[in-house]
Amino acid sequence: MDMVFDINSLVRENVRKLVPYMSARRLGGNGDIWLNANEYPFAPDFQLTENTLNRYPECQPKQVIQRYAKYAGLQPEQVLVSRGADESIELLLRIFCEPGRDAILFCPPTYGMYSVSAEIFGVEQRKIPVNANWQPDIAAIENNLDRVKLIYICSPNNPTGNLVDPTALQQLLELSRNRAIVAIDEAYIEFCPQQNTTRWLQDYPHLVILRTLSKAFALAGLRCGFTLASPDIISLMLKVIAPYPLPTPVADIAAQALTETGIRTMRARVEENTKNRLYLQQELNKLALVETVFPSETNYLLVKFIDKEKVFKSLWDKGIILRDQSKQPGLENCLRITVGSRTECEQLINAINALSNRPQQIKEI
Repeated sequence: MDMVFDINSLVRENVRKLVPYMSARRLGGNGDIWLNANEYPFAPDFQLTENTLNRYPECQPKQVIQRYAKYAGLQPEQVLVSRGADESIELLLRIFCEPGRDAILFCPPTYGMYSVSAEIFGVEQRKIPVNANWQPDIAAIENNLDRVKLIYICSPNNPTGNLVDPTALQQLLELSRNRAIVAIDEAYIEFCPQQNTTRWLQDYPHLVILRTLSKAFALAGLRCGFTLASPDIISLMLKVIAPYPLPTPVADIAAQALTETGIRTMRARVEENTKNRLYLQQELNKLALVETVFPSETNYLLVKFIDKEKVFKSLWDKGIILRDQSKQPGLENCLRITVGSRTECEQLINAINALSNRPQQIKEI
């Protein structure tokens, strides 16, 4: 019996070389205060009402689609529901990009899944770094559109927290007309709703908008996302999506979250989160170890520290888990901090404050 068979000899080369996306949960840590995944700090209270678990679910549950369409001010045929917005990122790649021939384009530092998904499908990546104001470099993008079929833009951008200037978004949409899809990832749009781009769908048939219930709707554990696009693009996505992408319990709770009451609750949550963000911003700015607190339109803050390593590690050891972003281009010494509850914000500030006040410890001989 041959015991030396190496399974890697059968694996696609790009998967062999792949560094997987390190989600907050994969990175682990033993914490009481989780400020690394941009989640809401408290669990919402929902009860299951559907008990038809012996039946396969609808591919696109009507109630969920209708309620999200109403919430977004669109028609149901412009909406697709999927396993988080992450599934949508992959569906677009599968539909529009021929591996080995086409490319995607995105602007680092940004969300890591655009790159990982392209890597998995063997699709070339054009990484066009943002300019000094963290805005897309339109001239550089224009010079790199050859063979690009899909452009991902995250606005507000994760991890920097800033909105992409609407003028830049429109320039991008004009540049890519008739040649590429522009997918605007609006995972955090509920924190700055006046900046949403749904009104542009009627003018730009190549625009796709990605949404989620993970952030402001406080349902990260539900894995429920939405794609807003022209009926033509939605039809294509329905061709390639899994036959039953949304489990019955997920559809059940998503439909409840999208009632008028559910939407009101979400808006109250956003208001409370914004107050906590302003408090956290002010308090961080007073700390000796903090170099810069970047402006944010989201439920997290990107913060540049004087001794990032010490802050990250000391807090990690105390069970306060942050997200290290210092490996991303242009984000040296930066940590991303989710805005938690007021109590969590206070505990975080006290913990960082204690580090700068601590005298040098004398090593025992």
